[in-house]
Parts: sequence; structure tokens; C-alpha cells
Amino acid sequence: MATQSTTERAHPPRRDERRVVSNILRGSIGNLIEWYDWYAYTAFSVYFAATFFPSGNQTAQLLNTAAVFAVGFLMRPIGGWVLGRYADRRGRRAALTLSVTLMAAGSLIVALTPSYGSIGVAAPVLLVLARLLQGLSVGGEYSTSATYMSEVATPGRRGYYSSFQYVTLIAGQLTALGLQIILQQVLSASQMDAWGWRIAFVVGAAGAIVVLWLRRGMDESESFERAAAEGAEDKSGGPARGSLRLLLNYPRQCLVVVGLTMGGTLFFYTYTTYLQKFMVNTSGIAKPTAAWINFFALIVFVLLQPVMGLLSDRVGRRPMLIAFGVLGAAVTVPSLTLLSHTSDPVYAFLLMVGPLAVSSLYTSISAVVKAELFPTSIRALGVGLPYALTVALFGGTAEYVALWFKKAGHESWYFYYVTACVLISLLVYIRMRETSDGSPLESEAAAARD
Repeated sequence: MATQSTTERAHPPRRDERRVVSNILRGSIGNLIEWYDWYAYTAFSVYFAATFFPSGNQTAQLLNTAAVFAVGFLMRPIGGWVLGRYADRRGRRAALTLSVTLMAAGSLIVALTPSYGSIGVAAPVLLVLARLLQGLSVGGEYSTSATYMSEVATPGRRGYYSSFQYVTLIAGQLTALGLQIILQQVLSASQMDAWGWRIAFVVGAAGAIVVLWLRRGMDESESFERAAAEGAEDKSGGPARGSLRLLLNYPRQCLVVVGLTMGGTLFFYTYTTYLQKFMVNTSGIAKPTAAWINFFALIVFVLLQPVMGLLSDRVGRRPMLIAFGVLGAAVTVPSLTLLSHTSDPVYAFLLMVGPLAVSSLYTSISAVVKAELFPTSIRALGVGLPYALTVALFGGTAEYVALWFKKAGHESWYFYYVTACVLISLLVYIRMRETSDGSPLESEAAAARD
């Protein structure tokens, strides 16, 4: 019996690995629907901008929709706090189920809100309300999903498994773009502007029903269950799980999350959500062509995530982050400058996919790096709150800042702004400790605290 037990410890039964894959898939599909809903807004904003705001030039209307997009990001820190606290106290599965419900409600509001011409200022007000709900949802989804995937993943393969968070995150954007392309083929431009864009938000709300069913079948992470049991037995009167008081015991880890996120999130949102508008509004590329360019470039981006995640399990997280910082700072100004002067679809595709390949050095491992910094009792809140604050300040304002510079006649200044933020993050990558050594997650979090 002793020999059998030793063997089982050395080689876990295959059903355990299958269960890990099942949990990752259930969490990932839910993550896809959440991010589909989030990105449907930016994918279809070129069509509904005139619906929710007074008539004006295209840049002004897009600036208004970008401002509402940024407002949604302002709710992400609150979502990271509220749902992160909930996840650390009530469980990862419960928080993930709640987050997708909030996202569905926001999408339904956008789908059903009448135009500005019909209800006046109430239209943009309802749009803002919908984005606030979705921002609250995404703020909790990212941190809880990152925490859950890192906790249920097989030790030594967390980089690989956690990379699927961005696989499904980008797959959500691809789904939104794919639906946009289909609708562009079957509907006229006037139909898309009038009502066709609403289909995307109805699809997102309906998809949440499937996600709710899938997430009910997920296992709770063993790390959370163990921490909950230990917390129930702890009579010391220390800070409660998931509390801000407990989070204050980890100031260095919180600052590391802010620093490593700053440049990465701004770079990511520049080359994913904003670039489609940049191609249309600056390069002069037709809307359908820009959608196809984004679609194929994002497919390449998705395929790179697990490859880079697996690589991080071999070489470590820190070298990959440093590589992103160096290459990201080097390619931003040249790629955006060249893209602003071309209308060739193939050239535009290459100018998009190159920086996205650089971004994958960051995106594939960003979630697991943050999770590896904190212990179970504060992991969801520790990942969620500082990350969401940083994304709100830099990622959420990316489109607005870019369009503001363009409206002011200094569009190229935005290129240097992105470069500067990436360089600041590079300094953090150089100074931070390696977080991956193949050991149990709790051991890594303990090492990070020392």
C-alpha cells in the first residue's frame, strides 16, 4: 500500500488532470462570454455612436463613446474590490457566477435602449449605466478568474493553464469582431447604423445563460477550501479574509501589480481595442476591411498565448516581462507612425500583428504573475484592486487620450505616451523577483512576502 501511495503521489491519476482541464474550460468559456460583452461595445461603437449622442463629426461622436468606455473602467476598481472580497470570503465559483450575471444585465440595457432622437439625454445616461454594470463585472471577473485558474492548475504548468485567460479574453473580442463581419455581409450600412449593432448585445445577454449553467458545475479551488477551513479555526482575531486591512499587509506586492500592469495594459488596449478606430479614422481604411485586419491579427494573438505561457514555465516569468518591456518600447512609435500613413490591408495587418506578438510576452503570464504574489486569503482582492485601478487609469483611458491628441492635432504624441508607460513598467520588471519555480502556489506567495 505504501508503494502504491508513493506512486500515486509521484504520478497523479489521469482523471485529476482531466478534472483540471474541465475546470479550466468551464472557467474559460465563461470568461469568453464576459469579454465578448465587454468588447462588443468597442467593436460596434463605430455604428452606434450616432445613436446615443447628438449629431456631429465622426471623431466627436467616437470621442463620446470612448469617454463612456473609460467610465466603465472607473467601475473596475470597485468591481475588483467588491467581487474580489466576495471571492476571498465566499468562494471563487460564487464570485464568477455573480460577475457574469452583472455583465448580462449591462448588455441587455445597451440592446434595448432607444436612440438619442427618441428619448434625448436619457439615451447616453442609460449607456453609462450599462457600462457601469459591465465595469463592475469585469473588475471582479479578471481577478477571480486569474485566481481560480492559478489555483486549480497543475503545479509547474500554471503559466500554460493561466494563459487561457487571455486566450478566452481575446476570443471574446474575436467573437465580437466575427459577428460584426457576419452582420456587415448580410446587412446594409444603413441597417447596421439603425439597428443591426443591437444584435451583438442580445447575443451577449443570451450567452450568459449558458455560462451560468457551466459555472455551476465548476469545482471550488482546493486552495480556497483549505484557507476557509483554516480561517474558521483561527481564533487570533487577525484581519478577515478578503479585507482591505489584510491587503495592507502586502504593500510591495500591490505596487508590483501596479507597475507591471501600467505599460502592459496600455500597450494591449492600444493594439486591440483602439487600433480598429485608428485604421478607420486615421489610416482611412474602410470599416469592413479594418474589421477583417483586426480579426486575423487577433487570431494570431490568441494562438501565441499558450505557447508563451508554456515557455514561461520553462524560462520563468521575469525574462519574458523584460523582453516585452524592451520590445514594446522599441516598436510603438515606428509601428503606429507607419500605420498612420498606409491604407494597404496587408501592410496594416503586419503592423498590427507584430506588436501583438510582443504583447503576448506580457498578456500570456500577467494573470499568473499577479496571483503568485499573494496568499489564498487575499489573492482575489490582491490581484483585483491594484490591477483594476491601474487598468482604469491607463487601459480604460487609452482610446480617449488617443482621440483627444488627434482632435488637438498632435496624434503622434500618444505614441510617445505609450512608449513612456512601457518603459516605466520595464523598470519594475527589471527590479521584481522571479515568481515561478514550480513549487506550490502558497510557497511562492510566502516567498514573495519575505
